[in-house]
Amino acid sequence: MLDQDFNIPDFKPMINFKELFFKILSKWYWYVISLAICYGIAHSVNVRKKSIYRFGTQVVVSKAQNPFFSSNTSLTFNWGGVSDKVQTTMTLLKSRSHNEKVVDYLQFYVDYEKQAKYWSYDAYKKVPYTVKVDTSRAQLYGKDIVIKPISETEFELSIDLNTPNLKLFDYNKKKQSVVSVKQGVFKKKYKVNEKIELPYLSITLVPYLEVPFYAQKFTIKFSNFNSKVATYKRVSIDNDIASPAILNLVKLGPNKDRSIDYLNASVKVLSIDQLRRKNQFATNTIKFVDSMLISLKVQVGNDEDELNNFREKTNSLDLEADAAKLSAELTAVDFDKEIINKKLDYISELEKYLRLSKDFTKLPAPSIAGLEEGNIVSNTGKIVSLSVERSKYEYTLKEGAPRFAELDRDINSLKVILFENIKAYRSALDIELKSINRRVGKVQSKFSTLPKDQQQYINIERKYQLSSGMYDMFFNKRSEAGLVMAANVSDLLVIDEAKDVGQGPVGPNHKLNYISALIAGLLLPTFLIVLFFLLNNKITGPEDLSFLSKIPILGIIGKSSTPMVVFERSKSPVSESFRAMRSSLEFLYKKQKLKQDTRTILVTSSVSGEGKTFTSINIASLYAMSGKNTVLIGLDLRKPKIFDDFNLHNKVGVVNYLIKNKNLSEIIQKTHIPNLDLVTSGPIPPNPSELLISDEMEELMSELKEKYDYIVLDTPPLGLVTDALDLTKFSDANIYMTRQDYTKKGMLGLINEKYENKEIENLSLVLNHYKTKTGYGYGYGYGYGVYGNGYHEVDEDDSVLEKIKKALSRILKTK
Repeated sequence: MLDQDFNIPDFKPMINFKELFFKILSKWYWYVISLAICYGIAHSVNVRKKSIYRFGTQVVVSKAQNPFFSSNTSLTFNWGGVSDKVQTTMTLLKSRSHNEKVVDYLQFYVDYEKQAKYWSYDAYKKVPYTVKVDTSRAQLYGKDIVIKPISETEFELSIDLNTPNLKLFDYNKKKQSVVSVKQGVFKKKYKVNEKIELPYLSITLVPYLEVPFYAQKFTIKFSNFNSKVATYKRVSIDNDIASPAILNLVKLGPNKDRSIDYLNASVKVLSIDQLRRKNQFATNTIKFVDSMLISLKVQVGNDEDELNNFREKTNSLDLEADAAKLSAELTAVDFDKEIINKKLDYISELEKYLRLSKDFTKLPAPSIAGLEEGNIVSNTGKIVSLSVERSKYEYTLKEGAPRFAELDRDINSLKVILFENIKAYRSALDIELKSINRRVGKVQSKFSTLPKDQQQYINIERKYQLSSGMYDMFFNKRSEAGLVMAANVSDLLVIDEAKDVGQGPVGPNHKLNYISALIAGLLLPTFLIVLFFLLNNKITGPEDLSFLSKIPILGIIGKSSTPMVVFERSKSPVSESFRAMRSSLEFLYKKQKLKQDTRTILVTSSVSGEGKTFTSINIASLYAMSGKNTVLIGLDLRKPKIFDDFNLHNKVGVVNYLIKNKNLSEIIQKTHIPNLDLVTSGPIPPNPSELLISDEMEELMSELKEKYDYIVLDTPPLGLVTDALDLTKFSDANIYMTRQDYTKKGMLGLINEKYENKEIENLSLVLNHYKTKTGYGYGYGYGYGVYGNGYHEVDEDDSVLEKIKKALSRILKTK
């Protein structure tokens, strides 16, 4: 029957924290090795990993008002509340289109690299030259362009052209292309500020005066534009808790100057872009006025020439007072009529534009035509504002986004209202125009009474005055729009720009890495020790026996190289262990106050291989060598083997006596040890359990007690069969063998149950094959329930690791 086949009761031991603690202490060298490895890794990371720096800039999103804005100019419009602008600004700063502009603005698709001890690093603004890129040409990307400075005015450029087709990228059109070249290494000397013109490269290296000249080579490399934008897009943006209108922009990177320049340029580019959009209304107005001024300038010139020619012909005709007054009156009425016509023309064009166009960002201001009707001015401004806002979202949102639909609904609603405003205002202008026409008719009737030459002169002068007055009016509007545009300011106000003020790196955190190494160096071996401890289900030392069982420990036996260690090596530590066990047994006998002179000792265990026979032989040998008549009986009828150690036979034995085939004298064999006889088990019977509980077994024990002082019973394993349990009625002391790193903890469950139920009395535990970490073990105390004295041998051939551990232990003790 195999070990795993016998039935073991459920046994759920708790964790022996004391044993675990000493187990951890005994593995101190694990911690030394683990800490050394973890510290080495942390140190390697700290010296090899690039330092990361953190820079930030702080801006406020304001609602800046134009100081020249008035109800008369109407050249600015409201972008919405501050909260809307904050969210819009955050969206724009994170948008791909905005970051494309910033990368383009800084030409950050050019990388500068230098080789350090462990890695190549970003050498932007750390090299004596700056690259100026000809964006009208496609550039080589993905290849190292090695620059080796020779002098302050000369350098050598080299490129390894190891492929016949080179990839190019046009940073203006944002397109890739391929060019075929001759393979090999291109190398040529150039002057500083000399344009480098190659089929795959068009750049100029200019001195960067903030870095002193040095002759160490460095590398420049053009990167894919889209991948660079994706890299620089990672800028953290959040609101200030105390003031939501304040934005904090933060960027991490290994190069201080690059991070600083990118943050500041990002704010600058957005400010320029927002100001351009903010000036859209004024810009449209200026374009419209400029076109009007061009045509009016021609008209004024023609009218002026005609007036001068007429005066030359008529020798500077002078008008009488009535005629002059009539001329001035006609001019004023004509100007008023022209203003009304301009207003009608504007609202007609506005109505047509609203009906046919979808983009309203180019609408000129109504005030340019003299419109002062509040509803038209306000609603036109709102439509332009919404249209500009819609154009902004085209860079950040996908077509069909809900925000577009919302803006389109607002624009269409305003258009409907504006159409009604135009209709009502046109009716009012028509009435005003009729009134002016009646005034014109009255003045014309008086005008007809003047002489023909004066009428002709007045008509020519009227035309000149009208065109000149209109030119002056539009010129004033042009100046007004220019003032508004010049006075507009960006809604982004920089509170703190990004700046290097000596900030240290934020990563890698050297101290944290070393602390992490310390923690990992301590936790890793602890975890492994605890894991192995929990997974180890075998007895590892006397502490396990004390923790797992209430049965007293009789003794501890070390590893022995011979089965008859007491006889053959009587002065060995293992022999001393058996003597200590003998003393404990004698103490046990005295405590029992036995009346008979013969002492019977039963030795059993959980399974085979735990040292029952070894212990039985040496206990019996020890008593025999002390002059006591001792007999050793092999009662493992199923698996007899005790006779081999004495070089005796197993032809006859206990079985022969129990079946009445032989008498006692015929089964006893003399051994080479004085005073020690041996009774082997004999032939293997078909019914061993029945024989051991038979009356003949009691007769055998009675005869033996009459003849011997000590009887040692070597019984079968208790965990496999119940034979040993049946034989305990003949014994005065019962020894239950365990073996270090062999006996499973769960196997103690059965014997504990028997002991607690008092099915077995006078029971003691013995730990066999024990080996301490220092090679020498000593227990103390005598008697029941404590350790016996325990000496034991150790392996003579220690492993290399054991020798190292012993040497370290001696060194530490010496210190």
